[in-house]
Amino acid sequence: MPNIRKRKTDRGVPLFLLERASDEIKQGKSVRGVAKSYGIRHVTLCRFQKKRKKLECQGSNSLPRVGYWTPKRVFSTEQEILLKKYLMEAADLYYGLCPKEVRRFAYELAKAYNCHYPETWAEKGMAGADWFTAFLKRHPTLSIRSPQPTSLSRATSFNKCNVNKFFDNLSAVLTKHKLDAQAIWNMDETAITTVQNPEKIVARKGVKQVGAVTSAERGSLITLACSVNALGNSIPPLFIFPRKKFQPFFTNNGPPGCIGTANGSGWMQEEDFLVFLRHFQIHTKSSLESKVLLLLDNHSSHLSVKGIDFCKSHGIILLSFPPHCSHKLQPLDRSVYGPLKRLVNNCCDSWMKAHPGVTMTIYDLPNIVKSALPLAATPSNIQAGFACTGIWPFQRDVFSENEFAPSLVTDRPRGSIIHCSCIYSGCSCTHTQQLYGACSSNTHCGSGILHATCSILPCRTMCGA
Repeated sequence: MPNIRKRKTDRGVPLFLLERASDEIKQGKSVRGVAKSYGIRHVTLCRFQKKRKKLECQGSNSLPRVGYWTPKRVFSTEQEILLKKYLMEAADLYYGLCPKEVRRFAYELAKAYNCHYPETWAEKGMAGADWFTAFLKRHPTLSIRSPQPTSLSRATSFNKCNVNKFFDNLSAVLTKHKLDAQAIWNMDETAITTVQNPEKIVARKGVKQVGAVTSAERGSLITLACSVNALGNSIPPLFIFPRKKFQPFFTNNGPPGCIGTANGSGWMQEEDFLVFLRHFQIHTKSSLESKVLLLLDNHSSHLSVKGIDFCKSHGIILLSFPPHCSHKLQPLDRSVYGPLKRLVNNCCDSWMKAHPGVTMTIYDLPNIVKSALPLAATPSNIQAGFACTGIWPFQRDVFSENEFAPSLVTDRPRGSIIHCSCIYSGCSCTHTQQLYGACSSNTHCGSGILHATCSILPCRTMCGA
């Protein structure tokens, strides 16, 4: 890689000063006298005067170039700006280019633009590493980042249509029931494992492999369910253990007021969610006269008939996020669970060092959560989560166009809207459907929209009758 010379002095004569001195020479003054009066070396002034005369003889009124010239580049400034915009848009679409792909693309671009490029580019089929480094320095808005793995479902489901529908429902609920920040709650689950990622340590230099003790190769995990409101408050969490029957000692060392349940998988089930709802109602004191809003994802365990009936009779309004959008719309995911996972990992690492030769079990995790949760679920973190999602303060346009860019790659045109009569016996209403082509089968089409010729669903699922 070539050395890049850094300027260490401010030497050099400004152009306006040379122009003024040159004008006095034109009036008949000597070069040395003018140079001395302006503090300029007479050789520099003489060279500038000769170049100016040459340009005037050619009929040009421009002044000679002075100072350090920009080195020759493969691409012009305009071409590099276009390349920069392309790279930024590709990253916004979640299809960004790695450094080697950028170098290959730059070589193909140089051939397309008929630019003069080094021979080594043609030999290797890509631009040089020195060009890529200099390109990043010329455009500081670009940097090499480690992307976060994002599933195609999340990338395509987070689109304007889904987000606008969610904010329409949220606005209707807030307006109808006149809810304030104290009555807006968010609930979500996360997994806590007994195997931590060890922190960096100080070790002997030159050793290829440095180890740190963990409790097992693959650890066991429990589910932690938390709930916070837009005012920055939280209620004691719920622990779900992978055991057939829950025992009270499971949560003896957990956070004050926490509760626990158990099932074979350790994940949230319908019965566990009902336990959480009772726990939630006790701490929020919700009722038909004092209703609260509970925002949550549309996991199957949250949609049980018993759970919905309990919420209906105790003034708990359930509003779910669109599918695969919780990474952007869920306050707990945005500002609480990230710090919580890091703090839990640090506490697990400290626990292993404080208990040498002892294996960590799932019954030690409530005590670790007791230390980490208050540091992660702070009022400022919770309020920031509700603010960055636009839930409270309510802000429909909180997301920029760039955040919806990944969904553009799977955009489809709207289907034709048709009006058809209801086929359910005893009903004479009409409803509209989106038609994406002809279909004669009694099944759902691939887009999830029922075709006009399908007749397996009763009218109440289509038009509410």
